[in-house]
Amino acid sequence: MGFILTVVVHSAGIQDRVGARAVLIRLFGLIPSIQKIFADGGYTGKLIDWTAAMFAWTIEIVKRSDAGKFIVLPKRWIVERTFAWLALSRRLNRDHEIIPQQSEAMIQLAMIHLLLKRLS
Repeated sequence: MGFILTVVVHSAGIQDRVGARAVLIRLFGLIPSIQKIFADGGYTGKLIDWTAAMFAWTIEIVKRSDAGKFIVLPKRWIVERTFAWLALSRRLNRDHEIIPQQSEAMIQLAMIHLLLKRLS
């Protein structure tokens, strides 16, 4: 459905593939029953093997088309839509936070606000 399950904010000096491990560890603590994860092409390599060994989860890479034209890719549009939803939050449009945990909290609040609007 495109809702955020967990958030980890780290410094820009940490590569996304390395930072993804923190997300997966936190996700395992919250929802260990997950079986498959869809990821961008930037998450290939050792992360796939590490995830399979640590959690017995499968990571499926959703790659962009090489055709050079716009094609809706399965599962990828869900992520882009979620980013668009979060971009509607004024607090997330600029980087106001100093501590990473504050940024994580603001992302969670934006998602909670979105979910509450959908429920009402």
